[in-house]
Amino acid sequence: MENILITGITGQDGIFLTHKLIKQNKNFSIIGISRQKDLVPFYNKLKLLGTDDFSKVKILHTDLTNKQAVDLLIKEVSPTRVFNLSGPSSVYDSLNYPEHTNKLITGIFDNLTESLITHENFCNFFQASSSEMLSGGLDGVIDENSEEKPNSPYAISKLNNHKKVLKLSDEFSWNIISGIMFNHESEFRDSNYLTSKIISGVKNINNNKLEFLDIGSIDYMRDWSFAGDVMDAIVKLSYGNAQGSYIIGSGVGHTIQEILEIVFGYYDLNWKKYVSIDKNLLREGDPKVKIANPKKIFSEFGWKAETSFSDLIIRCIEKSI
Repeated sequence: MENILITGITGQDGIFLTHKLIKQNKNFSIIGISRQKDLVPFYNKLKLLGTDDFSKVKILHTDLTNKQAVDLLIKEVSPTRVFNLSGPSSVYDSLNYPEHTNKLITGIFDNLTESLITHENFCNFFQASSSEMLSGGLDGVIDENSEEKPNSPYAISKLNNHKKVLKLSDEFSWNIISGIMFNHESEFRDSNYLTSKIISGVKNINNNKLEFLDIGSIDYMRDWSFAGDVMDAIVKLSYGNAQGSYIIGSGVGHTIQEILEIVFGYYDLNWKKYVSIDKNLLREGDPKVKIANPKKIFSEFGWKAETSFSDLIIRCIEKSI
């Protein structure tokens, strides 16, 4: 029987990953690690996706920044597969708390991989990496060989882990993967992210609770995918025994204005009447365009993002809780 360890299981990605693994109906147990004590929202979100059998899921509150605790966890669980989704995901928060961000992102990765090595457990390991650590140059398109250019403590920590993945992969012929994920959204996305802020703001405007929506730019272009599609990608990578790095994104860029048009249009409102541009909201050094080139994962595993951009935004509007 497989013992699948998922860190950060109660986050957006962990919810979709757990749902997809349970749907496979294989002989396994899922051991999830979360800092959240109240697990009711986690199980409720799984139910919304159509999963109501949680017999294979066990949630632990292990402190992953504690090396001894992680070592005991690895020894007792003896995982056959690890998905490391833990750590903060906000670039903006990392600017205010750089040391804490590094401790959570780099420290947890080190504790997990060092303990696995100590116990000679070279199980399949997926590390959640980020497009924030790379630059797409003039055209903004990023692939696995793009220039390293982190511009935040979050991105620096992610890049450190990414480099370690490549080193460990070579050193131990380990099926350890760095999944370089681009923006991915769902109805479970935290409220402090752009798409959620826009949707929440427009809902309030429609309900006469807000007059204007402040946006840093309408021209910035990003590669947005559905979180469920992205979790399909990491399952393919893990069960395909991949190693090294893979870009995970749709390969298509969309502007913030396009999000505004879809969301305001859903409520039959003209976005131009309600949007106020405040360039103080922009992050210094943030590139105007950032788009994935997912050619490698498509050619090797046949994965591509299935959910269209408009369908994604409409889903987030209609299903957000």
